[in-house]
Amino acid sequence: MDRLQALQAWAARQLGADALDIAPASSDASFRRYFRAGTKGRDYIVMDAPPAHEDCRPFVAVAKLFGDAGVHVPQVLAQDLEQGFLLLTDLGSTTYLSALNDAAADHGTARELYLASNDALIRIQHASRPGVLPAYDRALLTRELMLFPEWYVGKHLGVAMNEQQKAILDTVFERILANNLAQPQVYVHRDWHSRNLMVSDPSPGILDFQDAVYGPITYDLASIYRDAYIQWDEEMQLDWVIRYWEKARAARLPVREDFGDFWRDFEWMGAQRHIKVLGIFARLYHRDGKDGYLKDMPLVMHYLRKVCERYDELKPMLFLLDGLENREVKVGYTF
Repeated sequence: MDRLQALQAWAARQLGADALDIAPASSDASFRRYFRAGTKGRDYIVMDAPPAHEDCRPFVAVAKLFGDAGVHVPQVLAQDLEQGFLLLTDLGSTTYLSALNDAAADHGTARELYLASNDALIRIQHASRPGVLPAYDRALLTRELMLFPEWYVGKHLGVAMNEQQKAILDTVFERILANNLAQPQVYVHRDWHSRNLMVSDPSPGILDFQDAVYGPITYDLASIYRDAYIQWDEEMQLDWVIRYWEKARAARLPVREDFGDFWRDFEWMGAQRHIKVLGIFARLYHRDGKDGYLKDMPLVMHYLRKVCERYDELKPMLFLLDGLENREVKVGYTF
């Protein structure tokens, strides 16, 4: 029996059905696959996470953790950790991204969805306790940054950096890490963006949380408001982040007292994430043969360049990018 048949038979047993038809529910950048199954007038989600590549236990643990915090996540109805099968409640099929694209000119819809996501994020962060989730520490943040020279520069651009370029990258990485590690720490979803939030009752329905960690408070905000899959005017980003900051302060979350300092943290956290994402998207293409993310790279690079232009400490990264991409460099490197 192949894996899909085994999954189908297992789900049918859990639901008390003689047979069960399942259909793909969503795609994923990992080895996980999701299927939708219907029986007795109700839909369910069946997750297939091959144990050789994936571990279902973090998904189960974080689903409970976030559910207990009062946000809308799938309930785990049945599990077979040895086979890597989970049966989940269905949060629907309309992602934030789909709804936002359909309502591109309707800022009211966008505002409603984003402010709901702010509220959910604050609930998750308010439940934060150290020692529960893995730490988003220097080692993990650095490992993510190093995907950029290996996969984006080396594999995607086909460039071998010289010693001066490596030194510039190391210097900028240290500056970014110093900011990230100095930020207050909370639970971090780690992929809090428009493809993983669902329009549901209540919104948002929250998916793809199995890699959650304990780390910088601005990380998830940078994920959603500097989203690789949809772009909003900075004026709107600013409005939504201010509204988060005001509610977070009222909830006594450890945000910066001055919004200007908080916005700077948000932007520098975004720089770390965008450097990482460029490396991940390049790896998905060159190692895994998934080319669907190539079209999203220009927006991620736009975000990174914008931040590097704004802060003198990050400008060496901008000049490095110019050199790597064979753009004319009009200003010398500075430290």
